[in-house]
Amino acid sequence: MTIDLRSDTVTRPTAAMREAMARAEVGDDVFGDDPTVLRLQQRVAQMLGFEAALYVPSGTQSNLIALMTHCGRGDEYLVGQQAHCYRWEAGGAAVLGSIQPQPLTQQADGSIALADIAANIKPDDAHFARSRLLCLENTWGGRVLPQGYVQEATALARGQGLACHLDGARLFNAAVASGRSAAELAQPFDSVSVCFSKGLGAPVGSALCGSREFIQRAHRWRKMLGGGMRQAGIIAAGALHALEHHVDRLAEDHANARRLAEGLQGLPGVKVTPPQTNIVFVDLPPERAAGLVERLAARGVLCTGLYTLRFVTHLDVTADDIDRALPVLRELLSA
Repeated sequence: MTIDLRSDTVTRPTAAMREAMARAEVGDDVFGDDPTVLRLQQRVAQMLGFEAALYVPSGTQSNLIALMTHCGRGDEYLVGQQAHCYRWEAGGAAVLGSIQPQPLTQQADGSIALADIAANIKPDDAHFARSRLLCLENTWGGRVLPQGYVQEATALARGQGLACHLDGARLFNAAVASGRSAAELAQPFDSVSVCFSKGLGAPVGSALCGSREFIQRAHRWRKMLGGGMRQAGIIAAGALHALEHHVDRLAEDHANARRLAEGLQGLPGVKVTPPQTNIVFVDLPPERAAGLVERLAARGVLCTGLYTLRFVTHLDVTADDIDRALPVLRELLSA
């Protein structure tokens, strides 16, 4: 039996989620009258403490819509060098929005030094792109961004006239791990993107949250980017079910990640980073790394990486699965 630890995006809808999707009341969301989408948008906005939300097909589109709503042509967003909305989203902000990224070095916890943020906010001068937005990410590499830092960074940005956006694809993981509400983690930001198809286990979709006026403008960008969906209530029902039933259970994923990390401790030459949420990183000596992902797959354990392997626990991985994977992992990581 294959144990898939590549990502928390590989989950399959539970029987209860499938039933909710089958029973979903639908309309035409482009006309704004799909009742299930409307309920989802209202629910996620309420949970994050915003006036409104917009259901979109993907986190990549959600971040792009946020960037294009906050920024115009020739504007700039400050962002981490390894941040998803800079490094892993195909340059959409630059290509489709004519928005210049200003990537900045990140610390080990995913934060950007306050001094670096301050130094890279451009003066109001015709020679420079206009600094308009600071983007942060929580969780980052499975780590919870320190809330004290978030407060300081967003206050610094706002003091210089910038808005603040959070890529909160795994924000509910951060909330469960930190003991803070999602609304508290989201409060310092003008907009927040959250994903339903990662740890929450829904098959499709993300939401962008913000003020009512911000979401009205974002709605136009969603249409232009091809994100308008018709009877979207069928998939929105899966996301709504996830919000109602799968948030608290994220603690199980975090416990399974710790179980995995603890089971890999003590292997010679192998460094295991203790997880804060559901992602475990394992650093290997280069001479052991070549072909290891393929050898693990042949033995039924799927992961990603090269010199650093990434294992992600999720709804479809049990503690028993971790216990079955550990002997294989210990054998091949030691070889």
